[in-house]
Amino acid sequence: MIFESHKLIRFAHCDPAGIVFYPRYAELCNEVVEDWFREGLGVDFHEFHEERRLGFPTVRLEMEFLTPSRYGDVLAFRLGIARLGKSSMELSIEACRGEQIRLRIKLKTVLVSLDTLRPRVIDDFWRKTLLPYVQGGEAA
Repeated sequence: MIFESHKLIRFAHCDPAGIVFYPRYAELCNEVVEDWFREGLGVDFHEFHEERRLGFPTVRLEMEFLTPSRYGDVLAFRLGIARLGKSSMELSIEACRGEQIRLRIKLKTVLVSLDTLRPRVIDDFWRKTLLPYVQGGEAA
């Protein structure tokens, strides 16, 4: 399964050249992950962090910029899990306008306790919740 979230490229996302300023893509990526938790996984970030005391901080971020995006473009961000490990997952995110891929993102996160900031094993509840998004069946 792929989660999809649409984002309007706003004036504030752009640099003086009129294209998306690359750090803004990291912010949009984080918005997409938040959207996925709320809409796809059924747990919003507030509940995940404040009530469950869990986090999935980023430990690696790779971005490949294929074609510039401009103010007014609406991009479809498509998210899937490329790899689900014992305590980590690697997300694969593409930002597209129509069928044209503008950006590819690889995002590795690790499940941690917010109380100890130590990694936690992805338990049965989270594994069952995440498995539908695993692409190609790669889960440890």
